[in-house]
This record gives sequence, structure tokens and C-alpha cells, in this order.
Amino acid sequence: MIHIKNLNFNYRKNQQLFTNLNLEVKPGTIVGMLGKNGAGKSTLLKLMSGLLNPKAGNITVLKEVPFRRHPILLQEIFLITEEIDLPSIKIARYVKNTKLLYPRFDEKRLKKILSEFELSYDMKLNNISYGQKKKFIIAFALSTNCKLLLFDEPTNGLDIPSKSLFRKIVAGAVTEEQTVFISTHQVRDIENLIDQVLIINHGQVKLNKSLFEISKKYNFVLTTHKNLPDIIYQEDVPGGYKTIIPAQEEETEVDLETLFNAVLKEKITC
Repeated sequence: MIHIKNLNFNYRKNQQLFTNLNLEVKPGTIVGMLGKNGAGKSTLLKLMSGLLNPKAGNITVLKEVPFRRHPILLQEIFLITEEIDLPSIKIARYVKNTKLLYPRFDEKRLKKILSEFELSYDMKLNNISYGQKKKFIIAFALSTNCKLLLFDEPTNGLDIPSKSLFRKIVAGAVTEEQTVFISTHQVRDIENLIDQVLIINHGQVKLNKSLFEISKKYNFVLTTHKNLPDIIYQEDVPGGYKTIIPAQEEETEVDLETLFNAVLKEKITC
């Protein structure tokens, strides 16, 4: 699906963002991409969608080079940027004009998701709230049936019930042939949704593992004991210490926030 080899990119001279970054992602994966501010998450999504061109290295998506902007690839990619800009038209007209770009567009699915998000075709895009715009573009993206969906901070602007509904809808709508990238700072918004974690820092991939692999290797526990044997990583939290230890017989849920902090402190690596 996605192959990136020795990718280099910078916006300014002497300020390298990515240096020889390597990444492979298989189809049928929902990837949660985490990183600090300025780590390049949004940039990486734009490189994958063809909006930016690498300075060096290679990137292919579905065996095509994204920056060449071939229609055969563009009809398989949908990118939702963090800031969305939609025209001042009704949802019905937007759908009519834009669905033609996506050969497998499913309007029946769109109407179903819009109904769940409490949106309708007669709403005008410039008259609805930012959160409602986000819900509409998420619904439209899922209805394209594109093989690669790229979501940059999709839950920003959504209230708590809508975030829960977002997770439910994405989990139910994505097929085995699709790959979804969700870049976010809101770690809890993607827990129980993603099946792979990608962490980038200082221009490199620091972790790219499935939750299954992580849960087989590590246990995530909350304890009141500061010095447990074989501690891999530990941090203070109200009520005790969030701790990562080698996996025991009983698996635990992966705590994404603790995992992220451990990776940044180089306690866990690829």
C-alpha cells in the first residue's frame, strides 16, 4: 500500500524535517500516527497525498508516485486536513459535484452516516458549525470508498458524543482493502479504534507496530509501587504510577499515552 524509503524533506534550508525516513504500511490497517507539535505529521500526510514532493528518497502509494498526481491514484486518496475550507453551497450540491471524482462513491452510505451525525442534504455548508463541517467531511470521506483515507486531527471540533460516534462509524465503515491514517494529539479519541501505532520524532519513525505486537511484548499497569522489578518505563500520575513492564501471562490494554511518552524517552524502540 505505502512504501517510503530514505525520505528527506524540509521547508527551509538548514532545517530538516525528515531525514532518511523509512515506512511501510499494508492494506487493511487503521494507523494512529502520534508525534509532538512540529514532528511532521501533517507534512507526512501531504507527502502521501501528493500535495508535497520529497526533496530526496522515494514514496509510492498503490505503486504510484503521489506527486505525479495521476487521476488513477487521486481517485483512491481522500485527505481531511486539520483546517477545512468548504464552499458556500448546500450539502446536496457538494455531493452532486464531488462524488463524480470517486468511482465507488456510495451515496446510500453517506445518507446513513449523515443521519447518524444529525446532518441533512438541505443544510448549507457555510451556515453550519465547525464541528458539523468536520462531521460532514468525515462522512463524505468514508463514503468515497477510497483505498487510502488520511485524517489530520479529525476529532478537533467534535463534542464528546460525536467523538464516540466517530469511532463507531469509522470502525464499521472501513473495509479490509482500505488503509486509514489518523494523525492526532487526542490519543484517547483513537483508543479502541486503531490497530497500528506509528510514532515519529526528530524526523524518524520511532515506532511502527500493531497493537497486537505491543500487547504481546508489554503490560501496561497502574501501580502504587515505584520500584517494581523489570520496569521498562514509569511515570507519576494521580493515584500512583503508570508503568510498563515485560508482558506477563495475562495481556493488558495498550495505554497509548504512556506508550508515546516511553517511546519519546527512548525506553521503547522499533
